[in-house]
Amino acid sequence: MEYLIVKWLHILSSTFLFGTGIGSAYYMLFTSLAARRRHDDPRAVAVVVGYVVKADLWFTTTTIIFQPLSGWYLAHLAGLPLSSTWIVASVVLYLVAGACWLPVVWIQLRMRDMARQAEASGNVLPPLYWRYLTIWTLLGIPAFIALVIVFYLMVAKPA
Repeated sequence: MEYLIVKWLHILSSTFLFGTGIGSAYYMLFTSLAARRRHDDPRAVAVVVGYVVKADLWFTTTTIIFQPLSGWYLAHLAGLPLSSTWIVASVVLYLVAGACWLPVVWIQLRMRDMARQAEASGNVLPPLYWRYLTIWTLLGIPAFIALVIVFYLMVAKPA
């Protein structure tokens, strides 16, 4: 029974991690693009990017910590060696996603501050905001692909 509970928590946690990432990316990207069509109006961007930062803090950070812990414990309970090819590949891809996520967090904080400042001063979003959005998007692509592959490896456990 313990294995099934830990497995359920691991799957639930991975769903939160992936779902929060996809949802946050969708809302932040499309709110920013909509603001651009409205002549860089920062009002909605300031609110949405603020919530994306909170979602990363509340959901992504906690699941990023929980995922490897629960994964290692599941491997232990199942008697799987951590040197299994699919586990090693999952860890490497997880680290790739994490390496993309860390600068994204810093970028999101800067973008949030720029949007809030633009809103407070009645200005448009600065050009740096749009450069950061491009970098943020480019970092999200390999992170997304890495986590999709990790999901596959987690389910299929190929030899």
